[in-house]
Amino acid sequence: MAPLNLGVLTLALALHQDPASSASKPAPAAPCPQASVALPAPLDRVLRDYESAWSKGDAKALAALFAEDGFVMSMGDTPVRGHDQIVARYTGSGGAPLSLRAIAFSAEGSTGFILGCYAPQANEPDIGKFTLTLRKDKSGRWLIFSDMDNPNRRR
Repeated sequence: MAPLNLGVLTLALALHQDPASSASKPAPAAPCPQASVALPAPLDRVLRDYESAWSKGDAKALAALFAEDGFVMSMGDTPVRGHDQIVARYTGSGGAPLSLRAIAFSAEGSTGFILGCYAPQANEPDIGKFTLTLRKDKSGRWLIFSDMDNPNRRR
């Protein structure tokens, strides 16, 4: 498998509505129709650690889940790369419960990916989806190379 060079998840749980258009309401969120899949423990750890850091609003812990040259590709914003920029992007984010679930994954050699859906709490309807590209570090730990997400409803 060739190394993935994609950007990818910030989990913007606050959805944007144009205040200038009070008559237009966003379409209701559509639940993710895909069933969850079980992840191998090393990949599942990435999601559980992300949930924990996000719930605490801990930007440094979130950035530590990324490769040194990792990307965050936030909806409606420019990509950021590297731990310092990731910390800056995540500062002030999170601080609320988050539930991540995988719907597909693959890992071969030192690269992999997880596709998934997210909700504010486990067993609640999904409000968005994400994709993570992953890369193993020298110790064999999976780190996020790129993180991208978006909500399940249009603005």
